[in-house]
Amino acid sequence: MSGAVDLSSLKQPAAAADAPTGHAVTEADFETKVLRRSMQVPVVIVLYSQRSPGSVELVKLFERLVGEGDGSWDLATVEAEPNMRIAQALGVQGIPTVIAVAAGQPLADFQGAQPEPQVKQWLAAVVDAVRGKLEGGVEGEQAAAVPEDPRFTAAEEALDRGDIAGAEAAYEKILAEEPANAEAKAALRQVRFFGRAQGLPADAIARADAAPDDIDAAFAAADMECFNQEPEAAFTRLINLIKRTAGDDRNRVRTRLVELFELYDTADPVVVAARRKLATALY
Repeated sequence: MSGAVDLSSLKQPAAAADAPTGHAVTEADFETKVLRRSMQVPVVIVLYSQRSPGSVELVKLFERLVGEGDGSWDLATVEAEPNMRIAQALGVQGIPTVIAVAAGQPLADFQGAQPEPQVKQWLAAVVDAVRGKLEGGVEGEQAAAVPEDPRFTAAEEALDRGDIAGAEAAYEKILAEEPANAEAKAALRQVRFFGRAQGLPADAIARADAAPDDIDAAFAAADMECFNQEPEAAFTRLINLIKRTAGDDRNRVRTRLVELFELYDTADPVVVAARRKLATALY
């Protein structure tokens, strides 16, 4: 999958029946209900439109299947029109699109309505592919439970409510008590980025391209590119800006670039390559 979703062909009369909303996910709770949940069991994202009766029926099928399931997978239904950033970040090109996410990464996908037997077969393959590799799921639930840290629970509950500031404050409190807590550090970085990304203008990249030496515009565009799962573009943008700046401006851009690096695995080839380019740009 690649590119942004194109819903122009879906401008037709609305379906008579609305899709179920018991597993509905929006931009506000995507991180919690999809990314975090996928660390425990695979999460199947169904992107649909009320204007596409076939996609509404597919949502209903998945709602029934997850209800009949044994907890080995979870469901997230995303209405495309009001959640375009999710669709763009996932590279959706048509509706309906179904994507399985495990450990925070896309695992498998298909586009278009499918009959129930094929859907069941696809689900079985997804579950088998990650069996025993994630923290939770049926096997994890059968193991001895590890007590949850109530401090992290408070932060996650704030995220569930869409309270980014509350989650940030909860993680900051943990770090005030335990400055070396790596999990809290990583979570705080993600929450701060997510909160920042929510306020980005839709034309952030176009604005930066039109004013390549505007540092604030470059920051907004780089955030948008990271949010759209295009970190290489974001890193390149800021590295090029570092080459054109000096003094405090250069330090400011370098600091933001390093912050973006920290959102990813240090061993990610894109990060490794960008760090090398940063070193060359600086020295």
